[in-house]
Amino acid sequence: MRITVFGATGGTGQHLVNQALEAGHHVTAVVRDPARLQQADHPRLEAVKAGLQHLEAVTEAVTGQDAVVSALGPRGKDDITVCSDGARAIITAMRATDSRRLIVVTASGHIVDEGDGPFTRSMVKPMLRRFLRDGFADFARTDQAVKASGLDWTIMRPPRLTDGRRRAYRTATDRNVRGGITIARADLADAILTAAADPATAGHTIALGY
Repeated sequence: MRITVFGATGGTGQHLVNQALEAGHHVTAVVRDPARLQQADHPRLEAVKAGLQHLEAVTEAVTGQDAVVSALGPRGKDDITVCSDGARAIITAMRATDSRRLIVVTASGHIVDEGDGPFTRSMVKPMLRRFLRDGFADFARTDQAVKASGLDWTIMRPPRLTDGRRRAYRTATDRNVRGGITIARADLADAILTAAADPATAGHTIALGY
């Protein structure tokens, strides 16, 4: 596949780029600082230096790609619109091209559904909403923009991210994973690549956890 990755130098993005290259894919990484890419000299990696406000460069980066992935996330407590702003910019660029496959990472924390156990629904999630209100609001705006995009989208909903080792994980479609409270960024990257290659995941959310 030819894959464009936004947020390629973030915790999940770095794993995603590395795993995609190891699997033989061609990767376009849209970054502010190409020097931060771990495999900057890889023959199947193209770095595009651009911010999301540079719509022409963003549009060029998504043109003709088999999949576009947003692994964007906040870098600080005041960075509370990066996911939704990024999603809107990427969607605008993709609508102007022939690219249709969009994978966006948000989270499972702001969603309460039948996949959650009673304690999680009644205690854990309400507490998280109080302390992570701004971040959860950004995820909700992102979900809304992606679902209204008209593209072949998949939303990845991980729980709390860790830097742990890769191991077996569970996924659930259109609901949260019961008891799935953590996931390693490396396993999230694996799940993203799996979803990107599976047309059946288009139009669905994929939650994951151990």
